[in-house]
Amino acid sequence: MLRTGTANLPLHPGKCPPWLFGRMIKLSKAITEIIVNEYGQEEFLRRIADPYFFQSFACTVGFDWHSSGTTTTLCGALKEALNKEELGIRIAGGKGKASRETPEHIERFSNSLSISTQKMEHLKYASKITAKVDNNLIQDGYQLYMHAFFFTEKGRYAVVQQGLCNDNSYARRYHWLSDNVRTFIEEPHNAICCDKKEENVLDLTSKQSKDTRDTSLDLVKDNPKHLEKYFNPKGQKTLFEYSHLTMAPDHYCLNLSKRSLKFLKQAYEFQPKNYEELVALKNMGPQTIRALALISELVYGTKSSWKDPARFSFSHGGKDGVPHPVDRELMDNNTEFLKEALRQSKLGDEEKLKAVKRLKDFVT
Repeated sequence: MLRTGTANLPLHPGKCPPWLFGRMIKLSKAITEIIVNEYGQEEFLRRIADPYFFQSFACTVGFDWHSSGTTTTLCGALKEALNKEELGIRIAGGKGKASRETPEHIERFSNSLSISTQKMEHLKYASKITAKVDNNLIQDGYQLYMHAFFFTEKGRYAVVQQGLCNDNSYARRYHWLSDNVRTFIEEPHNAICCDKKEENVLDLTSKQSKDTRDTSLDLVKDNPKHLEKYFNPKGQKTLFEYSHLTMAPDHYCLNLSKRSLKFLKQAYEFQPKNYEELVALKNMGPQTIRALALISELVYGTKSSWKDPARFSFSHGGKDGVPHPVDRELMDNNTEFLKEALRQSKLGDEEKLKAVKRLKDFVT
């Protein structure tokens, strides 16, 4: 029986057992060494930023292919393997508390890799802004809880971060690659993965949302006191109550707190030069960003994108075309690439055979 199809990532509790995690570290190290030695550091980053290769990699090293833990456990295994090796690649961040320690990790690893202070500060900023964009500008209901920041001694990077949705108990993964980032705030992702398409997602990274971004910046650079009439201190409504913005402005209230108004005044005093600077400000969270976008729509008639930007599933595709047709060439290339890496590795024959079998089970 064919076992091709889609791969949902349900949230699973618990931890990877030590006997398995130790083997995942060993195998992920062997595969990465071959990729870096044969193709270079940049190719490794490019592969990590490819959602299909990432998923294939996780399955090959032995973790459950359908679990949200695929992301956190593979990144954890790679972190253990690569941060002790001399391949010129380090991984900062991680899950939960470790994600908040990313700047400190970047500083420590930059010293060991002899990365200049200027490049180190750029890496720290890239880590910060990518997390802010996925948590604040793409308001899809998935709260980030894992942030893995891969970077090389040359200052190039890839980001893999994951959010969870408590309402449906599923995960969503966001991939970034520095070589493909022209701007952090307009369609910067290498991929956004989730089999479930959400309705009414406010996507401020969309090209369609450019006027809203520009107007939001203008609103902040003007005196925020003019915005007080649009606020109601009783509490914040949910995003989904704003999905159809058809009410006249004089009948519409944004229930935002006085605290958020304080942050807007701080932003006004800072006078950000562009929307990215606005988003990067310390206290500029999703609630305030959303309020500015909604005022822009209601008062000035700008058009924001309310379409979910997720374009990839966690599988290579389904034989019935759901969520999209199988990309046979991509599937074959990923399989052969990993098989060759395993063949060249210094692993024992038994370990190689088991890894190839897991890969085969994933793609057949």
